Amino acid sequence: MITQKETAKNIAYYLKHLHLPTIRECYQEKAEIARRESLSYEQYLLDVVGSEYDERKQKRIDRLLRESKLPLEKSMENFDKKRLPHKVSTQVSVLTEGGFLDRCENVLVFGNPGSGKTHLLCAISRELIYNGHKILFVPCSILVQELLKAKENLKLPQYLKKLSKYHALLIDDIGYVEQDRKEMEVLFTLLANRYERGSVLITSNLPFSKWERIFKDPMTTAAAIDRLVHHSIILELNISSYRLEESKKRNTNKKEYD
Repeated sequence: MITQKETAKNIAYYLKHLHLPTIRECYQEKAEIARRESLSYEQYLLDVVGSEYDERKQKRIDRLLRESKLPLEKSMENFDKKRLPHKVSTQVSVLTEGGFLDRCENVLVFGNPGSGKTHLLCAISRELIYNGHKILFVPCSILVQELLKAKENLKLPQYLKKLSKYHALLIDDIGYVEQDRKEMEVLFTLLANRYERGSVLITSNLPFSKWERIFKDPMTTAAAIDRLVHHSIILELNISSYRLEESKKRNTNKKEYD
């Protein structure tokens, strides 16, 4: 007859080789609880496999957050949704559900500097990651340099394939930094490559009417806009600068204490 010690040893051995570390750590404690509460075998099994599932899910979310390179401080919890126009606020609630990713739709956010464009898209992206989606955050100025480097090294197709694993690319501040024609050509190549294959999330201070400054050529500009807006959700943050409002509040409070 196998002793309780031998049973525990065998269970630990199997769980180790089946790569179930959370069950290996908790099954004995949960078995004691099951005995005390007279739980059925099925309830006990549900409890231990549920723990394994929850732990794996959390580790995957943590990994996706690290890989996303999202600014950690920009979350939905510290975003002031009261500042958003009602229409935009409603759209945000729908976007966090992630259905637009399945349809390979883009999200384009326009607004003045400081209006919260980057924070809003980062917050939406974090919610999408919590639901298991792969997102990559990258400032436009850095992205075009990476694309250009890949092209110069004759590795642009490989780099585009690497980016294709993400359900969405969050390209921040397109048009904020002036780029030359070569840099904009590789950015257009990326947008064309993702067209109807993967979502792009973009923030910009420039309306479409001024995008010729970005792509340097009327035909390229029209082609880029056409690909972006064909399947897209456009959010316009015609609101004042959050940073300016906070600065005014600090100055007002300072005067009150002076």
